[in-house]
Amino acid sequence: MTVVFGYAEQLGDHRDRQRRRVVGQQVASTVSGHPVEQGVGDPLDRLAQSLDVTTGKGSLDQPAQPGVLRRLGIEDGVAVQAVEESEVGQGLAVAEDPAGASLPQHGIGVGMAQCQPEPQSVMPQRPAGAAQIVEDRVRIGHERRVTRIERAGVHGGPAYRPQAPAYSGAVTSEITVGIGSGARELATADMVLNIGPQHPSTHGVLRLALTLDGERVVRAEPIIGYMHRGAEKLFEVRDYRQIIVLANRHDWLSAFSNELGVVLAVERMMGLEVPPRAVWLRTLLAELNRVLNHLMFLGSYPLEIGAITPVFYAFRERETLQAVMEEAAGGRMHFMFNRVGGIKEEMPAGWTGRVRQAVADVRRRMPDLDGLIRNNEIFLARTRGIGVLTADAAQSYGVSGPVARASGLDFDLRRDEPYLAYADLADVLRVVVGTAGDCHTRFSCLLDQVYASLDLADACLDRLPGGPVNVRLPKVVKAPEGHTYAWTENPLGLNGYYLVSRGEKTPWRLKLRSASYGNVQALASLLPGCLLPDLVAILGSMFFVVGDIDK
Repeated sequence: MTVVFGYAEQLGDHRDRQRRRVVGQQVASTVSGHPVEQGVGDPLDRLAQSLDVTTGKGSLDQPAQPGVLRRLGIEDGVAVQAVEESEVGQGLAVAEDPAGASLPQHGIGVGMAQCQPEPQSVMPQRPAGAAQIVEDRVRIGHERRVTRIERAGVHGGPAYRPQAPAYSGAVTSEITVGIGSGARELATADMVLNIGPQHPSTHGVLRLALTLDGERVVRAEPIIGYMHRGAEKLFEVRDYRQIIVLANRHDWLSAFSNELGVVLAVERMMGLEVPPRAVWLRTLLAELNRVLNHLMFLGSYPLEIGAITPVFYAFRERETLQAVMEEAAGGRMHFMFNRVGGIKEEMPAGWTGRVRQAVADVRRRMPDLDGLIRNNEIFLARTRGIGVLTADAAQSYGVSGPVARASGLDFDLRRDEPYLAYADLADVLRVVVGTAGDCHTRFSCLLDQVYASLDLADACLDRLPGGPVNVRLPKVVKAPEGHTYAWTENPLGLNGYYLVSRGEKTPWRLKLRSASYGNVQALASLLPGCLLPDLVAILGSMFFVVGDIDK
């Protein structure tokens, strides 16, 4: 048997030759109806080695020469054509028919819309009872096409071009074959890759167990618990003053807001009325803490995808606000400034003026950070259209805060169920909502929220009343028997506090609902299908703190 092969203008390297030989063996095994032996004396293997790269011809009887399997010939009335994606339009090949007829064959590219032949120019009329056309598509990373013609007992008649679209009743099927260097010797399988738990882009010890097909994520499983400290269990053996120390640590970027939820729940159980000045100061400090939280992510997120400069601008603004927070509370991260019944103490003299100046400075300099990164061409290429989270998926997973609003979920507890002084700030409060739900929209929502929170801080300073900042309580604070649920719009989303009391000085149960937990569990459906280089961009845009997940 003599087989004529088309001349390959681009032979490629050894890996390409290995891949084409293996593909040829797999296809021949599929379409011939009987298995192909994989031993050293394999006829196809010897055939691939016997090709003459100068003439493109070879046969089983010729001595072995270096070459690459370009075309498979006709065997037992079956014509097979294997076309590589990189070889579209590189010459015409003719496979000799056992009965002497010849089969013109043209290259077929990806998408099968390119290089389509003109059927009426070379296609003879189909005789009755002639071949059945069966088309196989072989997927090897990208789509390759293998077409075969099976004759139904017709020999000596004219051969038909494989890609003829005019034949009705054609049968189409798909097969998948091994790829890569050594695909014949080594079985191809998905790779399992662990991101973390020690990884700079996970904002703590979060582990992602990924299953990869090449560079595409097939499956993602967030594995948590590496920072679990049992805070909820410790609440049960601490009194109501002491639990504030534990509560402000699970989200270390939102310490003031964490304290706030606990004291609101206890005050609701005890029926306490907090002085108006304490309410407005709490609102002011909560918004300043929100800006501090957002500035951290606005600096760290570009850093994770390769932009180092924005983090310096973000920390410049953070330090401006951090100074006035430290002056009031005495701490930089864990403020411990909330108390059951109000706040710790009155503000230092002249503090409100310094806060007003700090807010003005940050607002004036924020366009530097905004203009540097929001519409940066490289940043847009890495984030726009990447990691799209739909509104339905966000709602199903309990995602909240800026991440959910970027997907179109228009819900903000400060507006929809006001607490503190937010009911009196309805004319100033602006809820930032997006629609695209991608990484860039999530970042933009966080950035715009900074401007909105600075406006709220100014409004709090303008409307700040006088008077006491706390109420006098007994030495031992006991909440009456019962239960309540308080929730707050924390910087990263909704935080919930379910408090159950049996009338003692310690809670019987205090369950935390943290925003980061809902944001992270959405990764299981958000990451599959993305490319590995986009994983860090998606992960950072979900805005979570691992301590807030594990508690």
